[in-house]
Amino acid sequence: LAGSGNVIAPSVDFDHSCSDSVEYLTLNFGPFETVHRWRRLPPCDEFVGARRSKHTVVAYRDAIYVFGGDNGKNMLNDLLRFDVKDCSWCRAFTTGTPPAPRYHHSAVVYGSSMFVFGGYTGDIYSNSNLKNKNDLFEYKFATGQWTEWKVEGSLPVARSAHGATVYSDKLWIFAGYDGNARLNDMWTISLQDREHACWEEIEQSGEIPPSCCNFPVAVCRDKMFVFSGQSGAKITNNLFQFEFKGHMWTRIPTEHLLRGAADNTLPNELHSYDVDSQTWEVIQPSLDSEVCGFWVVNMPSGRLFHAAAVIQDAMYIFGGTVDNNVRSGEMYRFQFSCYPKCTLHEDYGKLFENRQFCDVEFILGEREERVLGHIAIVTARCQWLRKKILQARDRQRQGSEEGAGAGGPRDIPGGTRASGNQPMLEVHIREAEAQPFEVLMQFLYTDKIQYPRRGHVQDVLLIMDVYKLALSFKLSRLEQLCVQYIEASVDLQNVLSVCEQANKLQLDQLKEHCLNFVVKETHFNQVIMTKEFEHLSTPLIVEIVRRKQQPPPRVYSDQPVDIGTSLVQDMKAYLEGGGLDFCDIVLLLDGHPRPAHKAILAARSSYFEAMFRSFMPEDGQVNISIGEMVPSKQAFESMLRYIYYGDVNMPPEDSLYLFAAPYYYGFSNNRLQAYCKQNLEMNVTVENVLQILEAADKTQAWDMKKHCLHIIVHQFIKVSKLPNLRSLSQLLLLDIIESLASHISDKQCAEMGSDI
Repeated sequence: LAGSGNVIAPSVDFDHSCSDSVEYLTLNFGPFETVHRWRRLPPCDEFVGARRSKHTVVAYRDAIYVFGGDNGKNMLNDLLRFDVKDCSWCRAFTTGTPPAPRYHHSAVVYGSSMFVFGGYTGDIYSNSNLKNKNDLFEYKFATGQWTEWKVEGSLPVARSAHGATVYSDKLWIFAGYDGNARLNDMWTISLQDREHACWEEIEQSGEIPPSCCNFPVAVCRDKMFVFSGQSGAKITNNLFQFEFKGHMWTRIPTEHLLRGAADNTLPNELHSYDVDSQTWEVIQPSLDSEVCGFWVVNMPSGRLFHAAAVIQDAMYIFGGTVDNNVRSGEMYRFQFSCYPKCTLHEDYGKLFENRQFCDVEFILGEREERVLGHIAIVTARCQWLRKKILQARDRQRQGSEEGAGAGGPRDIPGGTRASGNQPMLEVHIREAEAQPFEVLMQFLYTDKIQYPRRGHVQDVLLIMDVYKLALSFKLSRLEQLCVQYIEASVDLQNVLSVCEQANKLQLDQLKEHCLNFVVKETHFNQVIMTKEFEHLSTPLIVEIVRRKQQPPPRVYSDQPVDIGTSLVQDMKAYLEGGGLDFCDIVLLLDGHPRPAHKAILAARSSYFEAMFRSFMPEDGQVNISIGEMVPSKQAFESMLRYIYYGDVNMPPEDSLYLFAAPYYYGFSNNRLQAYCKQNLEMNVTVENVLQILEAADKTQAWDMKKHCLHIIVHQFIKVSKLPNLRSLSQLLLLDIIESLASHISDKQCAEMGSDI
């Protein structure tokens, strides 16, 4: 679950009372790290500590502390310290009696102490004295003192491979392995007062996770998240959420989004879980100069039993078991995003929910139920619906011409007009019913579907109807989401209903999955004894019996799976020309027209949303500025890329123009602003300093202008050879001469005078 915690963006120094200038932009030039970059740090030297796995890692201030684990031969109980600023290793200072050597224990930080609980101890080399523990130790970072807490009363069962976290001044322990069986009990103890502390078992409710071990836990807001782990004989991709205040568990059905994350190989992907949208994402590492072919040299290899901790905006991963059962002593750093997350999917999702600025009405099925939408989004995402909309638009235009020829335009019923003067476009789709079509539309706007309760027959059948539409409309990405959800939802209670519906809808892939599920040794007897099996259609019963007697040979296909295009990819293509036929607004930049789409602008900007709702210009043209300042054409295109598909990659000079744009245009958060600030701090070079100087002068960003002049003066021999120098304005050239004059010392002037 590493990477799923909330990372707070640094504050951006900007005075919002002055929205027409970036005069108040202040910069902190210094070393910055590329977002999502892996960096290999110095490994732990053997004379400091052994390579290890099954250890714990915690973060305290600017240091990482590693305790215990095993080196392949012996259990360990040493405490190592890694200074993240100096990138140096040492043995942490300790006094008192430390915990006995152990692995699969837990360690948490509370206040200025580390607490170690439980784990597996003994001599693994000679296989003697091996046992689980339920002891609790405190290590004080300030003094290096180890102390064991002697707790009276009831104690948790001794265990290892459990989960531990801190919430509300208490240590919480969940599940693990007691040496004979896996557990799923929960215990808590207050860490405020050692003298009066006692263990308390928590009465859990809701969808309690099955007994499990070797799983990560994370706390976000007032909830604890437990992911995966060993449950029974297999590793799962289950995610559970525990509410501390009500002691209630909820299962989050997202394992179908993580297919392949728990196979027999050692993966090294980094998965991130978004708590708000309940979606998983594989984080793509940044590619920088230290690459070899297609592989990032800095990236850690796949491993087991490693440990990680977060300090500020970076995650540190240490150790683990790598290929061939080798223990690692490597330390890696991963840079989180230091600016807020992209709200593209949420903004488009709200546009669909609010039904504002709708300009198309889909009339569905025999009952002619109606669903409203936006032509811009639908035509960007689905070619099948795009064709339907073009056909309907042609019919509407022909009707208007005929009506005008007969004495004027036809009357349009009230409530069926789009925003502006255009009538609402009606599109008839006989092959779709309203409920699955609504789910499909939700996907078009957000790239995901709101998954219903896992396993409930009616909910699974709904997603099967959505899958049928995805096949008809050729939406490969939605097909994959539906198949993954349905296959993950098939169980002993619903498999026959799903199989019959798949057979009826001719969904061969799902039918195959259901048949294979039924004939499994562990499932077959239970399924055929159910009432549902008695009422199954005869052809399906015959197929099941024959498949049980003679399973078909497995067919492996080398054909790559078509994963379809994402919301970002589709909106990028739409901006770059794919949406030209559907533009309904013209943006004027310094008199130059740029066609655009009202619904997209309104979804992403409260400025445009208010304009189109309240005082839409009659000529359909909008002048573009950021306060009193008109951005460059290049910066304006960068802003459109951000609006349409959330792109923040741009030259640093564009960032100066757009720094105030998030405030002026009312974007959902300050992601663009924070990116602009970091882009400027990281990327001012000799090669682009003149362009940034011009932009800084135009936007009155005096801090940046001063920094550019500083670079020009100190690198003047290189800057003087740049062709852009000759195209600078006279005033900027005078600024450079003045800065050069201020920089030259009296001694240098005297030397120059003697030469003359």
